[in-house]
Amino acid sequence: MNELAFRPWRSGDDLQLLQIFGDPRSPQAHQDRTMLRENSDAPFSRTLVATVDSVAIGAGVVFASSLHPQRLWLYVEVAPDQRRNGVGTALVQQLRAQIPASQVGELKARYTVTAGDDAQAAASFAASLGLGQIQVSRDVIIEPGALAEPVFDTNDRVIEDLATGSVELTRLVMDFYNAVHAGWDPAAMTVGSAQKMLLDENTGAQGALVLRDKPKSEGGVPLAFAISYIPARENAPTDVLVGYNPAFTDDEVAEAIRDMVAMLVYQYPVKLEVDSSMFVLSSLVDALASVEQATVISTTHIVASDA
Repeated sequence: MNELAFRPWRSGDDLQLLQIFGDPRSPQAHQDRTMLRENSDAPFSRTLVATVDSVAIGAGVVFASSLHPQRLWLYVEVAPDQRRNGVGTALVQQLRAQIPASQVGELKARYTVTAGDDAQAAASFAASLGLGQIQVSRDVIIEPGALAEPVFDTNDRVIEDLATGSVELTRLVMDFYNAVHAGWDPAAMTVGSAQKMLLDENTGAQGALVLRDKPKSEGGVPLAFAISYIPARENAPTDVLVGYNPAFTDDEVAEAIRDMVAMLVYQYPVKLEVDSSMFVLSSLVDALASVEQATVISTTHIVASDA
Protein backbone atom coordinates (compact mmCIF):
# COMPACT_ATOMS: atom_id res chain seq x y z
CA MET A 1 0.00 0.00 0.00
CA ASN A 2 1.18 3.52 -0.77
CA GLU A 3 1.52 5.96 2.12
CA LEU A 4 -1.60 6.22 4.26
CA ALA A 5 -2.76 9.73 5.19
CA PHE A 6 -5.59 11.17 7.26
CA ARG A 7 -7.70 14.30 6.95
CA PRO A 8 -10.84 15.71 8.62
CA TRP A 9 -14.27 14.93 7.23
CA ARG A 10 -15.53 17.43 4.66
CA SER A 11 -18.69 18.09 2.70
CA GLY A 12 -19.31 15.51 -0.02
CA ASP A 13 -17.42 12.70 1.69
CA ASP A 14 -20.64 10.81 2.37
CA LEU A 15 -21.34 10.43 -1.34
CA GLN A 16 -17.74 9.59 -2.17
CA LEU A 17 -17.51 6.94 0.53
CA LEU A 18 -20.87 5.42 -0.42
CA GLN A 19 -19.37 4.54 -3.79
CA ILE A 20 -16.37 2.97 -2.06
CA PHE A 21 -18.18 1.13 0.73
CA GLY A 22 -21.19 -0.05 -1.27
CA ASP A 23 -24.66 -0.50 0.17
CA PRO A 24 -24.90 -1.08 3.94
CA ARG A 25 -25.33 -4.73 4.86
CA SER A 26 -27.86 -4.14 7.63
CA PRO A 27 -30.13 -1.41 9.06
CA GLN A 28 -27.58 -1.00 11.86
CA ALA A 29 -24.81 -0.36 9.33
CA HIS A 30 -26.99 2.26 7.66
CA GLN A 31 -27.50 3.99 11.02
CA ASP A 32 -23.81 3.75 11.87
CA ARG A 33 -22.78 5.55 8.70
CA THR A 34 -24.81 8.56 9.81
CA MET A 35 -22.33 8.93 12.68
CA LEU A 36 -19.71 10.16 10.20
CA ARG A 37 -19.95 13.93 10.41
CA GLU A 38 -18.05 17.18 10.50
CA ASN A 39 -16.02 17.92 13.65
CA SER A 40 -17.76 19.53 16.58
CA ASP A 41 -16.92 20.52 20.15
CA ALA A 42 -20.50 20.64 21.44
CA PRO A 43 -21.30 17.82 21.34
CA PHE A 44 -17.78 16.46 20.93
CA SER A 45 -17.21 14.70 17.60
CA ARG A 46 -14.10 13.95 15.53
CA THR A 47 -14.17 12.27 12.12
CA LEU A 48 -11.15 11.30 10.04
CA VAL A 49 -10.95 10.05 6.47
CA ALA A 50 -8.12 7.67 5.54
CA THR A 51 -6.67 8.27 2.08
CA VAL A 52 -4.05 6.84 -0.25
CA ASP A 53 -2.82 9.19 -2.98
CA SER A 54 -5.64 11.56 -1.94
CA VAL A 55 -8.27 8.86 -2.62
CA ALA A 56 -10.54 8.03 0.33
CA ILE A 57 -10.41 4.36 1.40
CA GLY A 58 -11.96 4.52 4.88
CA ALA A 59 -13.35 6.73 7.61
CA GLY A 60 -13.89 6.69 11.35
CA VAL A 61 -15.52 8.78 14.05
CA VAL A 62 -15.58 9.14 17.82
CA PHE A 63 -18.35 11.18 19.39
CA ALA A 64 -20.01 11.88 22.72
CA SER A 65 -23.62 11.02 23.52
CA SER A 66 -25.57 12.91 26.15
CA LEU A 67 -27.82 9.86 26.50
CA HIS A 68 -24.93 7.51 27.33
CA PRO A 69 -22.18 9.74 28.76
CA GLN A 70 -19.88 7.01 30.14
CA ARG A 71 -18.17 6.27 26.81
CA LEU A 72 -17.55 7.72 23.35
CA TRP A 73 -19.08 5.96 20.37
CA LEU A 74 -16.55 4.63 17.87
CA TYR A 75 -17.37 3.72 14.30
CA VAL A 76 -14.87 2.75 11.60
CA GLU A 77 -15.42 1.46 8.07
CA VAL A 78 -12.87 0.59 5.39
CA ALA A 79 -13.33 -0.15 1.69
CA PRO A 80 -13.74 -3.92 1.17
CA ASP A 81 -10.59 -4.27 -0.94
CA GLN A 82 -8.50 -2.44 1.69
CA ARG A 83 -9.52 -4.44 4.76
CA ARG A 84 -7.02 -6.45 6.81
CA ASN A 85 -4.25 -4.06 5.76
CA GLY A 86 -4.12 -2.15 9.06
CA VAL A 87 -6.23 0.78 7.85
CA GLY A 88 -8.92 0.33 10.50
CA THR A 89 -6.37 0.01 13.29
CA ALA A 90 -4.54 3.11 12.10
CA LEU A 91 -7.81 5.06 11.98
CA VAL A 92 -8.62 4.13 15.57
CA GLN A 93 -5.13 5.13 16.72
CA GLN A 94 -5.50 8.51 15.02
CA LEU A 95 -8.98 9.02 16.45
CA ARG A 96 -7.83 8.20 19.98
CA ALA A 97 -5.16 10.87 19.61
CA GLN A 98 -7.92 13.38 18.78
CA ILE A 99 -9.69 12.92 22.14
CA PRO A 100 -8.87 15.79 24.53
CA ALA A 101 -8.21 15.20 28.21
CA SER A 102 -11.50 16.92 29.05
CA GLN A 103 -13.47 14.08 27.39
CA VAL A 104 -14.08 10.58 28.68
CA GLY A 105 -11.58 8.24 27.09
CA GLU A 106 -13.43 4.93 27.07
CA LEU A 107 -14.85 3.76 23.75
CA LYS A 108 -17.76 1.58 22.67
CA ALA A 109 -18.66 0.19 19.27
CA ARG A 110 -20.90 -2.43 17.72
CA TYR A 111 -20.95 -4.87 14.87
CA THR A 112 -23.93 -6.73 13.45
CA VAL A 113 -24.03 -10.30 12.18
CA THR A 114 -26.82 -11.50 9.91
CA ALA A 115 -27.58 -15.04 8.75
CA GLY A 116 -24.65 -16.47 6.81
CA ASP A 117 -22.16 -13.82 7.96
CA ASP A 118 -18.76 -14.72 9.35
CA ALA A 119 -18.49 -12.80 12.61
CA GLN A 120 -14.91 -13.81 13.27
CA ALA A 121 -13.29 -10.89 11.41
CA ALA A 122 -15.32 -8.26 13.26
CA ALA A 123 -14.83 -10.00 16.61
CA SER A 124 -11.08 -10.27 16.03
CA PHE A 125 -10.82 -6.61 15.04
CA ALA A 126 -12.70 -5.54 18.18
CA ALA A 127 -10.46 -7.73 20.34
CA SER A 128 -7.32 -6.30 18.70
CA LEU A 129 -8.48 -2.83 19.76
CA GLY A 130 -8.96 -3.98 23.34
CA LEU A 131 -12.76 -3.92 23.11
CA GLY A 132 -14.68 -6.60 25.01
CA GLN A 133 -18.33 -7.51 24.75
CA ILE A 134 -20.78 -5.77 27.09
CA GLN A 135 -24.10 -6.60 25.42
CA VAL A 136 -25.79 -8.71 22.75
CA SER A 137 -28.90 -7.43 20.98
CA ARG A 138 -31.03 -9.50 18.62
CA ASP A 139 -33.59 -8.59 15.97
CA VAL A 140 -36.19 -11.33 16.13
CA ILE A 141 -39.33 -12.14 14.16
CA ILE A 142 -41.98 -13.95 16.17
CA GLU A 143 -44.47 -15.96 14.16
CA PRO A 144 -48.26 -15.46 14.37
CA GLY A 145 -49.92 -17.74 16.89
CA ALA A 146 -46.59 -18.56 18.55
CA LEU A 147 -48.25 -18.14 21.94
CA ALA A 148 -51.77 -18.93 23.04
CA GLU A 149 -54.01 -15.89 23.31
CA PRO A 150 -54.15 -14.72 26.94
CA VAL A 151 -57.36 -14.86 28.96
CA PHE A 152 -58.06 -11.91 31.25
CA ASP A 153 -61.46 -13.05 32.57
CA THR A 154 -59.86 -14.89 35.48
CA ASN A 155 -57.85 -11.97 36.87
CA ASP A 156 -57.97 -8.20 37.33
CA ARG A 157 -55.48 -7.34 34.60
CA VAL A 158 -56.63 -5.19 31.69
CA ILE A 159 -55.07 -4.16 28.41
CA GLU A 160 -55.70 -0.70 27.00
CA ASP A 161 -54.56 1.70 24.30
CA LEU A 162 -52.46 4.71 25.22
CA ALA A 163 -51.59 7.71 23.08
CA THR A 164 -47.89 7.83 22.23
CA GLY A 165 -47.88 11.37 23.63
CA SER A 166 -49.16 10.19 27.01
CA VAL A 167 -47.11 11.45 29.96
CA GLU A 168 -47.67 8.14 31.76
CA LEU A 169 -46.32 6.16 28.80
CA THR A 170 -43.37 8.51 28.29
CA ARG A 171 -42.30 8.16 31.94
CA LEU A 172 -42.71 4.39 31.74
CA VAL A 173 -40.53 4.20 28.62
CA MET A 174 -37.92 6.47 30.24
CA ASP A 175 -37.75 4.34 33.40
CA PHE A 176 -37.59 1.11 31.39
CA TYR A 177 -34.80 2.36 29.12
CA ASN A 178 -32.69 3.62 32.02
CA ALA A 179 -33.23 0.39 33.97
CA VAL A 180 -32.26 -2.05 31.19
CA HIS A 181 -29.09 -0.04 30.44
CA ALA A 182 -28.04 0.54 34.03
CA GLY A 183 -25.74 -2.46 34.36
CA TRP A 184 -23.77 -2.14 31.13
CA ASP A 185 -24.16 1.32 29.54
CA PRO A 186 -25.76 3.75 32.02
CA ALA A 187 -28.30 6.03 30.37
CA ALA A 188 -29.49 9.52 31.22
CA MET A 189 -32.79 9.38 29.34
CA THR A 190 -35.26 12.10 30.30
CA VAL A 191 -38.96 12.52 29.59
CA GLY A 192 -38.04 14.81 26.70
CA SER A 193 -35.51 12.45 25.14
CA ALA A 194 -37.85 9.47 25.57
CA GLN A 195 -40.55 11.32 23.66
CA LYS A 196 -38.16 12.52 20.95
CA MET A 197 -36.28 9.25 20.42
CA LEU A 198 -38.97 6.60 20.89
CA LEU A 199 -42.45 8.13 20.82
CA ASP A 200 -42.47 11.18 18.56
CA GLU A 201 -44.26 10.82 15.22
CA ASN A 202 -40.88 11.28 13.49
CA THR A 203 -39.77 7.95 14.99
CA GLY A 204 -42.58 6.17 13.16
CA ALA A 205 -44.42 5.32 16.38
CA GLN A 206 -48.00 4.36 15.49
CA GLY A 207 -49.64 3.30 18.72
CA ALA A 208 -49.14 1.85 22.17
CA LEU A 209 -50.66 -0.74 24.47
CA VAL A 210 -50.25 -1.16 28.21
CA LEU A 211 -51.17 -4.12 30.37
CA ARG A 212 -52.23 -3.06 33.87
CA ASP A 213 -52.47 -5.11 37.03
CA LYS A 214 -56.04 -3.80 37.41
CA PRO A 215 -58.16 -1.04 35.83
CA LYS A 216 -56.68 2.44 36.03
CA SER A 217 -59.86 3.67 37.73
CA GLU A 218 -59.02 1.32 40.59
CA GLY A 219 -55.43 2.52 40.86
CA GLY A 220 -54.01 0.04 38.39
CA VAL A 221 -50.45 0.54 37.16
CA PRO A 222 -48.77 -0.71 33.97
CA LEU A 223 -46.91 -4.01 34.14
CA ALA A 224 -45.87 -4.17 30.46
CA PHE A 225 -46.15 -2.00 27.36
CA ALA A 226 -45.75 -2.26 23.60
CA ILE A 227 -45.12 0.48 21.05
CA SER A 228 -45.57 -0.27 17.36
CA TYR A 229 -43.61 1.43 14.57
CA ILE A 230 -44.09 1.70 10.84
CA PRO A 231 -42.11 -1.18 9.28
CA ALA A 232 -39.08 -0.34 7.17
CA ARG A 233 -40.52 -2.14 4.15
CA GLU A 234 -44.06 -2.68 2.89
CA ASN A 235 -45.48 -6.03 3.99
CA ALA A 236 -42.65 -6.50 6.50
CA PRO A 237 -43.54 -7.46 10.09
CA THR A 238 -44.37 -4.50 12.31
CA ASP A 239 -41.49 -3.30 14.49
CA VAL A 240 -42.51 -3.35 18.16
CA LEU A 241 -40.78 -2.20 21.31
CA VAL A 242 -41.88 -4.39 24.21
CA GLY A 243 -40.98 -3.30 27.71
CA TYR A 244 -42.05 -3.51 31.32
CA ASN A 245 -42.37 -1.48 34.49
CA PRO A 246 -38.99 -1.68 36.27
CA ALA A 247 -40.68 -0.98 39.61
CA PHE A 248 -41.61 -4.68 39.56
CA THR A 249 -39.34 -7.72 39.69
CA ASP A 250 -38.78 -10.05 36.75
CA ASP A 251 -41.04 -12.64 38.36
CA GLU A 252 -43.80 -10.06 38.81
CA VAL A 253 -43.79 -8.98 35.16
CA ALA A 254 -42.95 -12.28 33.45
CA GLU A 255 -46.55 -13.32 32.83
CA ALA A 256 -47.51 -9.81 31.69
CA ILE A 257 -44.67 -9.74 29.14
CA ARG A 258 -45.64 -13.16 27.84
CA ASP A 259 -49.28 -12.10 27.52
CA MET A 260 -48.35 -8.84 25.79
CA VAL A 261 -46.30 -10.70 23.18
CA ALA A 262 -49.11 -13.23 22.76
CA MET A 263 -51.55 -10.40 22.05
CA LEU A 264 -49.21 -8.88 19.49
CA VAL A 265 -48.69 -12.10 17.51
CA TYR A 266 -52.24 -13.40 17.73
CA GLN A 267 -52.75 -12.94 13.96
CA TYR A 268 -49.60 -11.36 12.50
CA PRO A 269 -45.83 -11.65 12.91
CA VAL A 270 -43.92 -8.91 14.70
CA LYS A 271 -40.26 -7.92 14.86
CA LEU A 272 -38.68 -7.21 18.23
CA GLU A 273 -35.26 -5.92 19.27
CA VAL A 274 -34.21 -7.82 22.38
CA ASP A 275 -31.16 -7.08 24.53
CA SER A 276 -29.71 -9.72 26.84
CA SER A 277 -30.38 -7.32 29.71
CA MET A 278 -34.13 -7.75 29.04
CA PHE A 279 -33.94 -11.09 30.83
CA VAL A 280 -37.60 -12.14 30.74
CA LEU A 281 -38.17 -11.17 27.11
CA SER A 282 -34.84 -12.65 26.04
CA SER A 283 -35.70 -15.95 27.76
CA LEU A 284 -39.11 -15.99 26.05
CA VAL A 285 -37.44 -15.48 22.66
CA ASP A 286 -35.02 -18.34 23.39
CA ALA A 287 -37.93 -20.65 24.21
CA LEU A 288 -39.84 -19.70 21.04
CA ALA A 289 -36.72 -20.04 18.89
CA SER A 290 -36.15 -23.55 20.23
CA VAL A 291 -39.51 -24.63 18.78
CA GLU A 292 -39.08 -22.63 15.56
CA GLN A 293 -41.68 -20.01 16.45
CA ALA A 294 -39.12 -17.19 16.51
CA THR A 295 -36.31 -16.41 14.06
CA VAL A 296 -33.24 -14.35 14.88
CA ILE A 297 -32.54 -12.30 11.76
CA SER A 298 -29.50 -10.41 13.07
CA THR A 299 -27.33 -10.23 16.17
CA THR A 300 -25.54 -7.05 17.24
CA HIS A 301 -22.53 -7.28 19.54
CA ILE A 302 -21.76 -4.16 21.57
CA VAL A 303 -18.16 -3.90 22.75
CA ALA A 304 -16.29 -1.45 24.96
CA SER A 305 -12.74 -0.62 26.00
CA ASP A 306 -13.62 -0.94 29.72
CA ALA A 307 -15.53 -4.22 29.41
